[in-house]
Amino acid sequence: MDIFDVLTLLGGLSLFLFGMDIMGQSLERRAGGKLRLLLGRLTANKAMGFLTGMGITAVIQSSSATTVMVVGFVNSGLMTLKQAINVIMGANIGTTVTAWILSLAGIDSSNLLIRFFKPSSFMPVLAFIGIIFYMFCKKAGKKDTGTILLGFATLMFGMDTMSGAVSGLGSVPEFQSLFTMFRNPVLGVLAGAVLTAVIQSSSASVGILQALAVTGKVSYGAAIPIVMGQNIGTCITAVISSIGANKNAKRAAMVHLLFNVIGTTVGIFIFCALKVVFSPVFLDESASLAGIAAAHTVFNVLCVFLMFPMSGILEKLVNRLVPDAKQPEVHSELDERLLAAPPIALERCGKLTVHMAKIAVNSMKEGISSLNDYSELLAASIRDKEEKTDHYEDILGTYLVKLSTKQVSESDSAEATKLLKLIGDFERISDHAVNILESAEELRGKGLVFTNTAADELKIIFQAVDEILDLSLTAFLTDDLESAYMVEPLEQVIDRLKEQMRTRHILRLQQGTCSIDAGFIWSDLLTNLERTADHCSNIAGCVIDMAHHNMNHHESLRNFRNNSEDFQQRFKAYAKKYSLQYLG
Repeated sequence: MDIFDVLTLLGGLSLFLFGMDIMGQSLERRAGGKLRLLLGRLTANKAMGFLTGMGITAVIQSSSATTVMVVGFVNSGLMTLKQAINVIMGANIGTTVTAWILSLAGIDSSNLLIRFFKPSSFMPVLAFIGIIFYMFCKKAGKKDTGTILLGFATLMFGMDTMSGAVSGLGSVPEFQSLFTMFRNPVLGVLAGAVLTAVIQSSSASVGILQALAVTGKVSYGAAIPIVMGQNIGTCITAVISSIGANKNAKRAAMVHLLFNVIGTTVGIFIFCALKVVFSPVFLDESASLAGIAAAHTVFNVLCVFLMFPMSGILEKLVNRLVPDAKQPEVHSELDERLLAAPPIALERCGKLTVHMAKIAVNSMKEGISSLNDYSELLAASIRDKEEKTDHYEDILGTYLVKLSTKQVSESDSAEATKLLKLIGDFERISDHAVNILESAEELRGKGLVFTNTAADELKIIFQAVDEILDLSLTAFLTDDLESAYMVEPLEQVIDRLKEQMRTRHILRLQQGTCSIDAGFIWSDLLTNLERTADHCSNIAGCVIDMAHHNMNHHESLRNFRNNSEDFQQRFKAYAKKYSLQYLG
């Protein structure tokens, strides 16, 4: 093997790993909605958890990535350790799909139909279709489809290049002696574990083994222990990702490691026993690409059959190995490990934003209540909610910015932009709640009261703000366009109420029925209520924009106000409902 063969081998390996990486990323983006659906099915049901892990891994073609996500789920409190065990077992089966795809390169037949399934036959066609989709389609989904096809073509081309570069090694004595050495099961396991730990992908290391098998000098006796070792090596990614995580996340990574170590240990004993007692002839035969894929699948299936009934024992074992911390641990609300799967990370952001929205709306309602039913407990609750929304805006904003740097689908990018806009509005609503609370405390501290007429006016605008809060929250939580379209006319009515109430207050000042000090508080209250309505309008407008795939919020609202009979009808209805004309 000369220097040119070495360079060809390295080039083929580079193309192989690059193709696998971009294909996996594109598959993940293309299947974003399905990943969310699978995540939603994560329950304590063992079979469902197993199938979920298998399905996600088959899609993104990496058990390491799936396990890292699982560590992130556990660290965020999205998944229990018991659920994680089942998902990890499923991931070990799902990862074997790649080896079967790569084994297609070993098809050898004179039958034209069968030869068509050989990658070298259909790879140019896939590459051609892929480049058309990638270069000429504008929709992100179709571009991702093109990238998947190009990634697969690159992967298979790299596989062929590696196979061609090593094909001459069969006659090299040193290469033959190397794989004779690997017939020692322990050395084979170590070789597989080290190779996989270095490239951090069992699918890729199995592919490399399949490429070497083209030489005809890799026997099943050498290949099977290497495959077993590859299952241990793939655990390194999850172990590294668990550094700095809470105890249950560390336990999830430990489950992955123990599952494969125990499975490999049992497998080696069985392998050695069969080798000594039965001396099966097939162990000396040259391994085929399909044979290596079958060995990979059979071994992982047997490990699951062995460990699945013992998942409870496995859980107890990792609990002993990773004991409880002395101090209570707090789950990470947004684990950066989830960024490895942007659709799932975005789903988590959405759920946290929902929680933030409910807190903000409740804080404003409590703020309004504090004017009539003030208590120290209520004041503490409002301030606590404001601190929480500040915290959520900070972590969500930072996380969503990081998420936006990842390769995400067009729809996921729009959703991330929507959440970035909304968290600011929800945070400001809770700020206005605290401002209203401070107005209530100032009234109490100075012994001031509003006139009966002023109090009646406040009740009307309070009711209007309460309704607009409910409408905007419903619009956000359920993407309800009907509720969203009702917000803007009500916001306009609240604006008008504010101006009417200020005018009426000036008249009371002139008549001497209201004090100047109370007037300052009155003005602050109206400003905070009106601005709360503005933020509700922003929220509803964002929901409308997303529904119409248009992020120009001000243009959408302007068109709705100026060109809609529905707007005028709703405005008149709200103006009548929240009218001041019957007050003194």
